[in-house]
Amino acid sequence: MLRLKILASVVPLLAAAVFARAEIGSVSHPCIALGDTSVELTSLFWTAGMHVAFTDDPAQATVRVQVTDNADVADFAVVDDGLGSDSDTCQAGPSTRLISIAAQPVDGGEVIYLSTEGPADYRIYVRSKTFSQREAAALIVGARGGRSHFQAASL
Repeated sequence: MLRLKILASVVPLLAAAVFARAEIGSVSHPCIALGDTSVELTSLFWTAGMHVAFTDDPAQATVRVQVTDNADVADFAVVDDGLGSDSDTCQAGPSTRLISIAAQPVDGGEVIYLSTEGPADYRIYVRSKTFSQREAAALIVGARGGRSHFQAASL
């Protein structure tokens, strides 16, 4: 009977460990490389070093991101549907920054107002099967921690 109780208590823990390991090791999360650092979205809230949230109220935003239809005017462009997209650009490592998208603003976290009109701190162009506009906005804000601009990023 004791063995059955131990087995019953260990099985859920093993299942949770397998799920967490698969989630952490997964390369399917949107990611960008920025110099020697990679910035990756994670769904594991507690592993993220930065949490961003979105708002529909521009007065509550700490960062404004404009979605543009012209890649030439964008600060950050995501186009990964072509034949030459590089899936090995982002590798998990000690310099990987994990970003999570929170449902509500987190103390000290950035709050993003995403719109098609300016003014904006960043302008993004997104044509992707794997990245949503929200994910691209979260990555660009997470890459530099808010309003400071960046040099170059790649997928």
